[in-house]
Parts: sequence; structure tokens; C-alpha cells
Amino acid sequence: MRKYFVLLIVTMVLLFFIFNGQKEKIDIKNDSLEKRAIFISYIELGKYIKNNDVDSGKNNIKTMVKNIHDLGFDMILLQVRTFSDAIYDSNIYPWSSCVASEEGTNPGYDVLEYFIKEAHKEGIALHAWVNPYRVRTTEDVNSISQENPAFKYIDSDTLYVGNGIYYNPAKEEVIDLIADGVEEIVKNYDVDGILFDDYFYPNNEIDMDEYNLYIENNTYLTLEDYHLSNVNKMVEKVHNICKKYNKLFGISPDGNIENNYNKNYADVRRWGSSSSYVDYLMPQIYYGFYNETKAFKNVIDEWDSLITDKDVDLMIALAFYKVGLADNYAKSGVNEWIDNNDMIMREIVLSRNLNHYNGFSLFRYDYLFNRELQTSTTMKEIENMKQILN
Repeated sequence: MRKYFVLLIVTMVLLFFIFNGQKEKIDIKNDSLEKRAIFISYIELGKYIKNNDVDSGKNNIKTMVKNIHDLGFDMILLQVRTFSDAIYDSNIYPWSSCVASEEGTNPGYDVLEYFIKEAHKEGIALHAWVNPYRVRTTEDVNSISQENPAFKYIDSDTLYVGNGIYYNPAKEEVIDLIADGVEEIVKNYDVDGILFDDYFYPNNEIDMDEYNLYIENNTYLTLEDYHLSNVNKMVEKVHNICKKYNKLFGISPDGNIENNYNKNYADVRRWGSSSSYVDYLMPQIYYGFYNETKAFKNVIDEWDSLITDKDVDLMIALAFYKVGLADNYAKSGVNEWIDNNDMIMREIVLSRNLNHYNGFSLFRYDYLFNRELQTSTTMKEIENMKQILN
């Protein structure tokens, strides 16, 4: 793993000033190897693409890419499949209602293709962000169009309905569907990588029939280990596909390592210790420095220690959406994001000292660039962050 000796020296100097109350502008030259990413979610797509004519939609994409470039970022994490659908021309998934009037309706141009074109024109890498298992956030199966691959599984145990609609991770046809969907993207589009987020197992008992059949015919596994093995099988298959097409594959799991094992069944320790699963991990470390349960410094150190394979990089996902707001789960640190306007800057600086650090990402676009969401705190936060992005 690369060691940023020069970068460590300058960040140590900056840390001295930051934590000793010095607020004057410091000219810090950053290592060019650091990746800086911004998430563009289905919420932004609904705001800037959906219900816009083709020219307006394309102009909005150009503006988004330019904003990201001008701020000094070089990577976009674009949500291309949110609800078992696509913002690109797919033979597997229907057009997404995130970019069209309804699911299955062509918006008039290939949104992903245009994003790639504009991003690469500005020297920005684009990773296609996929929700592998999620079909809906509601329980309304009637909203699933006939073109959606989930449609044929309605009223079957391949779909789980409860607090949303999800594919059953234990089903071989589901693993194949996810893998085929990724291969379609990396084969047909000049994306730089694929990113999965933190939505894995939606329920502990979704696959009880498959589990009982498994333990009847195989060596005993706990239910928890069975969950982990199903996700690992899918992740390894997707990684092999990405490797075949020379694309990067990353996962952005829950920042709380315990949640990945107790709730999501994402085997992050295995992924960080073997090059067979991911090229990078991007944990969502959405905590402040004074979070009583999960203090930022402690959590990034835990993730850095978790990665033991030299071919697995670490990118830190940061919570720009919390800037200026109360952090209700932080206990005594509840007002930290309100009382300070240099949170993101300090979190980047600390992250740069990690052994496996390869960059950071911010969630999400609108909180940086939508004027309706901007406050004096967010604007000052951006200005402070710019000091270390030179």
C-alpha cells in the first residue's frame, strides 16, 4: 500500500494548527494520488433529470460535472440502479422512474452515457453505484412494472416484502441477476468502476427455507454465517467480472463494523483481508469527533486495521449532509456539527494519516451545491475544506 510520506508531514503540520485553534488560511499542497469523490444519488437525478426535457437534463448534467470539477474533485459515484431499474439502456432492467415519468419510459437519451462523456471530458472518473438487492422502499408490489425482472418473482420467496421489497440473497437466480446486470454495465459503458452500497440482507429470516435445506445437505453453518456466505458468493462473482473488464469494484458498507455482521451481513473483515472480493472499501464513517459511541478517530483506525491485503484500498465516506445539523445519535456530541464549520476538513486531514488511505468521498451532491440547502455553516465548511484541496 502506498505511503504518502510527504503528505503525512504536511498534514501533521496542519493538524498542529487546527487543534491549537489557529484558523488562518494554510497553503497545503495535496498528494495527487488522493481520490476525491462525490455521491450523486437518485434524489439528485429526480431533481435535475426527471421531468426535464432532453436539453435541460443534459445541461444540468454538464453543470453538475463542472461544479464537481471546479471544487477540485476527480470522482463521481453515480447511482445507476436504485430500484431494480436503470438510468441507461439495459436489456435486463427497465428505465428508472428516477429519470423518467414512470418505470420503463425512455427519458430520450442515455443518462449514464452522457454523464460518462461529460465526466471524462473534465478528467473525472465515474463509478456506477448499484443497489444490488433493493427493489422498492415501499411494500407496493403493484408499482413494479412488467419489464422489471422482479415482476416474475412477485408472490414468491425470491422477493421479500417488508419495510420495502428486496431480492432474496440466498437465491442463485438473484446472484446471477446481479452479476449479469454488472457485466452489462462494464461491458457496454466506459465506467471506471462499480460501487455497491450498504444494502444487503433486509431481514434475518428471508432465507430460512434455503438455510434449512443447506444444513440438511452440508456441513453445519450458523444462520449468520450462511447469510455472510451468500453475500460473499455474490460479491466475489461481481469482482471477477469487474476484473475481467479491467474495472475497479468497491463497496461502501456501514461505518459501524458490528452492524455489518449483526444486521447487514456484509463480511467486511474478509473483504479487507483478501484481494478476491473488492479493490476498495468506502465505509460510511458518518460520525463526529465527539460521538460518544463511535468517535471518528477511533472508527477510522478500526477500519485501517481491518484492511490487511495490500491490494485493497481504503476510502472514507464523510457525512457532508450533517453539516450544520444536530447529530441526534451522538449523545453529548449532538451539537458538534452545528458548533463547528471545519468538520470535514479535519476529518480529511486525519484520514490522510491512515496506512491504507486512498481518498475520501462526500455524501451527497445537493448538500454542497444546491442553494436551497446551503447555509452560512455549509458555505464556511466548503471554504475551510478548500484549504486542503489545493
